[in-house]
Amino acid sequence: MDRQQEFVLRTIEERDIRFVRLWFTDVLGTLKSVAIAPAELEGAFAEGIGFDGSAIEGFTRVYEADMLAKPDPSTFQVLPWRGERPGTARMFCDITLPDGNPALADARYVLRRTLSRAADMGFSFYTHPEIEFFLLKSGSGAPEPVDQGGYFDHVPKGTAHDFRRAAITMLEQVGISVEFSHHEGAPGQNEIDLRYADALSTADNIMTFRTVIKEVALEQGIYATFMPKVFADHPGSGMHTHMSLFEGDSNAFYEPGAPYSLSKTGRQFIAGLLTHGREFTLITNQWVNSYKRLWGGGEAPAHLTWGHNNRSAMVRVPMYKPNKANSSRVEVRTLDAACNPYLAFSVMLAAGLKGIEEGYDLPAETEDDVWQLTDRERRAMGIKPLPASLSEAIDAMESSELVAQTLGEHVFDFVLRNKKQEWEDYRRQVTPFELERLLPRL
Repeated sequence: MDRQQEFVLRTIEERDIRFVRLWFTDVLGTLKSVAIAPAELEGAFAEGIGFDGSAIEGFTRVYEADMLAKPDPSTFQVLPWRGERPGTARMFCDITLPDGNPALADARYVLRRTLSRAADMGFSFYTHPEIEFFLLKSGSGAPEPVDQGGYFDHVPKGTAHDFRRAAITMLEQVGISVEFSHHEGAPGQNEIDLRYADALSTADNIMTFRTVIKEVALEQGIYATFMPKVFADHPGSGMHTHMSLFEGDSNAFYEPGAPYSLSKTGRQFIAGLLTHGREFTLITNQWVNSYKRLWGGGEAPAHLTWGHNNRSAMVRVPMYKPNKANSSRVEVRTLDAACNPYLAFSVMLAAGLKGIEEGYDLPAETEDDVWQLTDRERRAMGIKPLPASLSEAIDAMESSELVAQTLGEHVFDFVLRNKKQEWEDYRRQVTPFELERLLPRL
């Protein structure tokens, strides 16, 4: 038994932990949980806890259902919202088959595999997400925001004000460091930014973050949602993600004297993101509702462009901070907060690494507000669009060798099948728009 496992067992005894929740995600990024008694934990570390993989979205078929959840002791945290005594803790799990091999449907393994490929090239991958969400008065019926605040508004005695304070306190109690928090541009919309961390830790933190946000909201009698586009007339919620590659302790994106202090490696990484951006959009924006955010204005990016201070671009290169080489990074602005973060980080990293491996050339920077250009102007400038619907995103990914290799055949095929069914279900709906627009006149 290693030191981390010993620390977990000792902490459980000292803090009177009676329930240990083992967490993992399905392919769509939904959190799954099974609670075990502390007495079972040594066995779980050694052999894993068996479960029926065929009952989990995208995991496996009925005739090969047996799987094992093996807890990762480095992710151990006591859950503050479950009360002090007796306590409840959680660990994220890696999913394996009975023979000990990784389960191909485990999103955490997909990210581990991609990070290993980056390590073979000498890189470690760090990410920093800015997570947006809405606070609503209720989770049912017509959505109603908890306030009418706007960007950076300080709402005296506001629900969101108290909510953010309680949420950040709870996040810090589970070891998640928060950098900023504020009211966002739409009524009821908030943003909390997590500190930079390695991509695997960040993905785990995002899964915990979404759980904490929903728990705190329920405690306060309101509802939190990460749905990409809740209100037609207000901006949607995204997860702008800053990312950088390091070679040891050195930021591979930094080059003194270069434009924006961005190195050749950084430029090739961006070129990879733009070249393969259409192909991986189904992973970073996986819901039919996602495309109403991307194509609904409100500074959401809808085209494969990059820029320095251009918030209509898919990729932004933030201002370099003098004497802080490690601050060089790129910001991808397309992601939804409702994505599977393990898969999203995997495909974006793979695209960036492809740009470095193949020496992709970075196209010219887009300084214009892309939304203000006409279609003809965009075509003349060589600006290509992101998929405009879930259907387009499916078509773009279906022919992508890069995404297929990154996700593996099992996950790749499941996502395509699942999303085709979602699109078919959506297309069959008769919407309020059609009834209001057409019923009175036809």
